Amino acid sequence: MTDAASAADDVLAWLDGWGAEVAAADIAAGRRRFAPELSAFGTHADVVIGRDEVEAQQWSQIWPKIEDFVFRTADAQVLVSDDGGTAVIAVPWDSTGIASDGTRFDRPGRATVVLHRQVDGSWLGVHTHFSLARGVPQSTHGERRAIR
Repeated sequence: MTDAASAADDVLAWLDGWGAEVAAADIAAGRRRFAPELSAFGTHADVVIGRDEVEAQQWSQIWPKIEDFVFRTADAQVLVSDDGGTAVIAVPWDSTGIASDGTRFDRPGRATVVLHRQVDGSWLGVHTHFSLARGVPQSTHGERRAIR
């Protein structure tokens, strides 16, 4: 068992790693961080159950169409359960959207991520909820190649 501060550090490292994968549109790497039974609410899809469906309905629809994604981990709140088995992260994020005419726009938002600690001590995502900040356009039209 690790203490809460150490667990929070591990969780933030997990989050930074996933943020880099989102930024790179590296869906193959990102999926290894999540349980097959992942549930999600997103900026593109409503309630989605199952990692494959989240990948198809949310990640594949957004990650290749944005740029400059980053979680603002310095502003994250991490809550770790008393037994150290579950963590919840509330974190703002930034990205750049691409309008249909190719112009870039700020595309900030916020996320909640729920993680479960595995027997080996690693964290595995079981739920995500992403939402755009108020007034941010829903559509983005980038065309990067996703890593699958």
